[in-house]
Amino acid sequence: MLDMLLYFPVLLSGLSFVYISLCLIALLRFRSRLNGNYDNPFQPSVTILKPVCGMEASLAENLRSFCHQEYEEFQIVFGVHNAHDPAISTIRELIAEFPQLDMSLVVDSKVVGSNYKVNNLANMMRKACHEIIVVADSDMHVNGDYLRAVVAPFKDPGVGAATCVYSGQPSGRVVSKLGALYINDWFLPSALIPAIFGRLSYCFGATMAVRRSNLEKIGSFDALANVLADDFMLGRLVFNQGYRVALIPYIVKNIIVDSSLKELFKHELRWARTIRSVEPLGYAASVITEVLPLACLASVCLYLTTGSLLWSNTLFLIAVVLRLALHYSISATVPNRGASALFLLPLRDLMSPIIRLLSYFGRRVTWRERDFVIQSDMRVEPAE
Repeated sequence: MLDMLLYFPVLLSGLSFVYISLCLIALLRFRSRLNGNYDNPFQPSVTILKPVCGMEASLAENLRSFCHQEYEEFQIVFGVHNAHDPAISTIRELIAEFPQLDMSLVVDSKVVGSNYKVNNLANMMRKACHEIIVVADSDMHVNGDYLRAVVAPFKDPGVGAATCVYSGQPSGRVVSKLGALYINDWFLPSALIPAIFGRLSYCFGATMAVRRSNLEKIGSFDALANVLADDFMLGRLVFNQGYRVALIPYIVKNIIVDSSLKELFKHELRWARTIRSVEPLGYAASVITEVLPLACLASVCLYLTTGSLLWSNTLFLIAVVLRLALHYSISATVPNRGASALFLLPLRDLMSPIIRLLSYFGRRVTWRERDFVIQSDMRVEPAE
C-alpha cells in the first residue's frame, strides 16, 4: 500500500508530461492560424461594449487601441457605474479626440445583480445599435485588425459566440512579470487544448463576441447578473442553444499592473476559486499542469521506492526540459513577449501550487477592492 501511494505522484508526473506535450502541439497548431488574412467583404456592423471601473494604468492607451480599427461600421459604448469615477474624464477626452467615430458614455448606477461588471453591461446595452456585440475588458490592448478578426467566425451561421485568448504584457515590475508568466505559461496553453482538440463551450473575458439574437435568447446580460464567471457562463448559455463558440486566431494583449505581491496573490486566488466553482472536476484534474512541483515530489517518491538516483534524476530532468520547451514555444507564439522572465520560473512554479491548495480553503474572493463569496451554484454575493 505504501509503495502504491509513493507511485501515485510518479503517475501524476507522467500525466503532466503528456499534458505539456499536448500544449506544445496545441501551440503549434494555433500558431499556424495566427496572422490570418481578414481582408474579406464580410463586415457586419459591430457594437463594442467597454465596461470601465477606476483609473487603471495605461487606461487611455488601452481604450484608444479600440478606436484605431480598420473597420467600416462600428460603435463603442463606454460604461461606468459611479458618477464620480475618475476614468470619466479620460473617456470624455477620448470621445472628443475621435469625433468621426460613433462613441458614447453611459454613467448609470442601476444594479441588476451582484456582478458589478454585468451591471455596467446591462446598463450599456440600451445604447447598443448593432447585431454583433463585442465585450472587451478595459485592460486589454488590440491592433487595428482586431474587429476584422473577431467578426470572421460569424460568417458561419452556426457560430453564436466567439472569443480570444490573451497574453500577459508586464508593465515592468517584477510582480507584473510574475503575473504575466501565469497568464502566458499556464492560462494560454491550457485554454488552447479544449479549443484545438475539442469543442469550446465558454468564452474568455479578453473578448466575448456574441450575436445580439443569441444574447437576447438567454435574457441579455441580466441572465449573468449574479455570476462571477460571466465570460464562462455567456459562452456556456450560447453553446447550450446549439450554437458553436469559436476560438478566434488572435491574441489580445493584457497589460499587467498588479502593484504588489499581495495584490497579485489575491487576484490569482480569485481566478482559482472562480475556475473551481464553474469546473470543479476539471480544476481538480488540472493539478497535472504543475509539471515541476509534481516532478520534484515524484523524484523523491521514485528514489524512496527504487533507491535509484538515476531514475529519479532522469524524471526531474525530463520535466525541466519539457517546462523550458513550453516556455520558449510560448515566447515564439506570443508577439513581443520575449524570454526575459526566465529567471522567475522557479518562483512562479512554486506560487501556483500554493494558490491551488489555498483555493480549496474558502470561497471568499476580492474583486475591484470588494469582498464576495462564491456560492455553490456559481452565484456570487457580497461578503458580510
